[in-house]
Amino acid sequence: MKQRHTALILSALLAGSAYAGSHSGAPAAMGDAKKDSAMAAPADMADGEIRKVDADNKKITIKHGEIKNLDMPGMTMVFQVKNPALLNKAKAGDKVRFKAEKDGTAFVVTDIQPVK
Repeated sequence: MKQRHTALILSALLAGSAYAGSHSGAPAAMGDAKKDSAMAAPADMADGEIRKVDADNKKITIKHGEIKNLDMPGMTMVFQVKNPALLNKAKAGDKVRFKAEKDGTAFVVTDIQPVK
């Protein structure tokens, strides 16, 4: 398990280095740096479609594609939510991008964004 965790960290670092190397060029102005970091953040997010919202139990069911940071293939599963307020902006059928993390034995959604 420790080796897998180390491998995931190294993969993330290498991916970040590859991204930085492919985007080298003229120095960026301060405003451009903010745009680059905002564009990089969604890379941590996965695509999905909400199947069910269970506000009473603070859970959401999402049919999702690969979740790279969890090394998880696409499937439909139930997630807990870190902040129950995230469920206020979600309903069954919505296409979303979301971020999930492992918290102990649970998988927890920490951010949900509607797909535009």
